[in-house]
Amino acid sequence: MTETIINLESVNPIEFFGVNNGKLDVLKKKFPLLKILSRGSQLKISGAPEQIDTAKEKIDLIVQYLQRNGHLSDNYFEQILGGDDVETIDNFVEKNPNDILVFGPNGKTVRARTANQKKMVQAADKNDIVFAIGPAGTGKTYTAVALAVRALKNKVVKKIILTRPAVEAGESLGFLPGDLKEKIDPYLRPLYDALDDMIPADKLGYYMSTRTIEIAPLAYMRGRTLDNAFIILDEAQNTNDLQLKMFLTRIGANAKAIITGDPTQIDLPRNQRSGLEKATKILQNIDGIAQIMLDEEDVVRHRLVKAIIRAYDKDHKAEEEHYNKMHNKHH
Repeated sequence: MTETIINLESVNPIEFFGVNNGKLDVLKKKFPLLKILSRGSQLKISGAPEQIDTAKEKIDLIVQYLQRNGHLSDNYFEQILGGDDVETIDNFVEKNPNDILVFGPNGKTVRARTANQKKMVQAADKNDIVFAIGPAGTGKTYTAVALAVRALKNKVVKKIILTRPAVEAGESLGFLPGDLKEKIDPYLRPLYDALDDMIPADKLGYYMSTRTIEIAPLAYMRGRTLDNAFIILDEAQNTNDLQLKMFLTRIGANAKAIITGDPTQIDLPRNQRSGLEKATKILQNIDGIAQIMLDEEDVVRHRLVKAIIRAYDKDHKAEEEHYNKMHNKHH
C-alpha cells in the first residue's frame, strides 16, 4: 500500500475536478482499486504502486493539457483516461508541440497541416511580411489567423487587425442598408469563422469590445499607423495598386503582416488590375518579405475541392490556349 500526493496548483481545480466533482468521480471509477481524495488543490492517492503509477501518468496528461488550454471537456477528460492506445495519448501530448499554433475551445488543436502551410508558419516566424498565394481551401487565411492568435497569446503583439477589401460592394459601402457592422460583416465572415475556432466566444467578445482584435474593411486603414500589431490582409487579389501600397506602408514598429490572395479569383472591375500581381513581382527580393505559394495539394477541405480546382485549372488553360490561337491568327 503506497500513498502519493499530486499538486494541482498550476491548473484551475474546477476544470480538473469538474462541476460538483463530476470529473473526479470519473477518475475514481476508472481506478476502482485506488483511494482518491481531493483536498483543495491536492489529490491524495493510495493503493497498489503500479496502479498509482498508471493513474499518475493519466493525471499528468490531464494537467499538461489544462496548462496549455485552460479548459478540458468531459468528453476529452474521459478520452485521456481511457486512452490506452498510444495514438490517443499521442494526440494529447504532442510529438512535436511546435506544430500546434493554437489550442482552440473544447480542446481543438489548430496546426499547419500541409507542407506549404508549414512553410508559411516558418516564413512568418522569420519575416515581418509574408505573401501567401493560392487557391480557395488551401488554408492560407486560416493559418494566417492562427499565427496572429498565437502571436497575441504569446504577447508578441498587442492586437490583431484583420482586413479585406469589400470589393463586392465597390468599397463604397454607402448604398447598403443597415449600420456599418451589418454592411461589412458578410465580407468579413470567413475571418470571424476562423477566430471562432481558435478563441472561446466570451473571450473573443471581450477582445472585440476592447479592440484588441479588430476586423475592418481595407478602406478604414487609411491614415493609420499599425504598431505592435499582427495584421492580415485577406483576399488581396481584390486590391488595386494604390490600396495594396497604402496597406503595406501602414505597417509600423513591431508589426507583422500576412497578405493572402488567390489570383484566379479576382472580382475587380475589368478595367482595374489586381495590385497583388505587381506587389509579388516588385517585392520579391526584399529581405524580411517572404512569398509562399500554396496549391491544390494544400486543400484541407472536402476531397472533392481538390478535384474541382484541378478541373477549373484545366479548363482555364484550354480557354487561354484557344484565345491565344485566335489572337495570333488575326495578327
